[in-house]
Parts: sequence; structure tokens; C-alpha cells
Amino acid sequence: MDPPSLQRPPSRGPRTPGLRRIQPGLSKSCGGAFRSPRPSPKPGQADRTSEDSLQLDIQKLKEKKDMLDKEISQLLSEGYSVDELEDHISQLHEYNDIKDAAQMLLGRLAVIRGVTTKELYPEFGLDMND
Repeated sequence: MDPPSLQRPPSRGPRTPGLRRIQPGLSKSCGGAFRSPRPSPKPGQADRTSEDSLQLDIQKLKEKKDMLDKEISQLLSEGYSVDELEDHISQLHEYNDIKDAAQMLLGRLAVIRGVTTKELYPEFGLDMND
């Protein structure tokens, strides 16, 4: 057997220039430029609409920021700390990584046994809602 560097990819066969495969029933207009189904705004209206839209987005973001600041203040007043939150998030990531690995192992075992993973849960004392 030739080393991988000397092997050639399989040939696709001869190409016929100028011919493309087209699915039956599709018209030639499918290959044209994209046209949005939304009507284009009138010249003066586009600037006003986008400006109004931006102002509305800015207002919503400010409201969301204020709401999040209030939540942070409330959590801090209840005794929660940023370090505790970061530790909790780190533990959740570790838990999810372990759970993903366990799911992969259960999946492989289920394939070997010819059953579903759901059928393996009781054997290992696992809860379907976990």
C-alpha cells in the first residue's frame, strides 16, 4: 500500500463544461439575484425609520441595564458574592461535562446491547428528569 502522501483522491469522472444539474420543476429564475419579500422603504422614510428603530433599541437596552443593576444590587444585599457566583458557574460547567461524558457512554452501551438509552436508566439508578 502506498504511503498516504502518495495516494490520489478518487476520480469523479469527466466533467462536461457548461452543463449543470437542475431539479425538475424549478424555473431558471432560481439562479437570479436575491429579492427580499419585504418592500423597500421610500427614500426619505428609511432614515427616519432606522433612526426611530435605533432610539427604541437604545431605550430597551437602557431599561434592561437598569433592571439587571437592580437585580445585582438585590443579590449583593442578600449576601451573594461575585466569587461565589463564579465558583457556582465553574461547578455547573464541570457537572455538564461529566454528564455529557456519561451520556456518550450510555449511548455506546445502548448500541452494543441493542436497546435505547432510556432502557438503561433504571439499571444504573438514573432518573429520566436528571
